[in-house]
Amino acid sequence: MATNDPTEYQKALKGAPYPADREKLVQVARKNKADRDVVDKISHIPDKQYETPADVQKAVFGSD
Repeated sequence: MATNDPTEYQKALKGAPYPADREKLVQVARKNKADRDVVDKISHIPDKQYETPADVQKAVFGSD
């Protein structure tokens, strides 16, 4: 079951070097031993540079 808890994504991406692309974010989430569903959701965001954690959250949750 995929999580919709923003806190889980914050934990998964702790220490991510911004700006970061999708692949780097996936690597960081795996290194942080994030839940498989969280990693999967991050791996499906658009492949672009993310400047801040808020940018990633918008991509994951689809909010502007």
